[in-house]
Amino acid sequence: MITEVVQIEVKPGQEKDFEQAVEMAQTIFKRSKGWAGLEIHRSIEKPSRYRLFIKWETLENHTVDFREGPNFAEWRALVGPHFASPPEVEHMTAVGKY
Repeated sequence: MITEVVQIEVKPGQEKDFEQAVEMAQTIFKRSKGWAGLEIHRSIEKPSRYRLFIKWETLENHTVDFREGPNFAEWRALVGPHFASPPEVEHMTAVGKY
């Protein structure tokens, strides 16, 4: 299991629209191979900054199956218009749980 961590800066004033777009995108993720869950977090100090924590069974489920397939284009069509800048993406693996 890996976690894709995405930091997204949203255009000021479009925060609620972005949140609704992420909610609408759940159907896209649910049909994506290896998808295991998504959490969206909004910064308190910087309310136009979000972090998405997306769970995938394997790294390739994200980098190949999702990113190179039609689901990615649908996802970006929903959320992309709200981006103030390109998202930053990083992949993480758990090394402990306390």
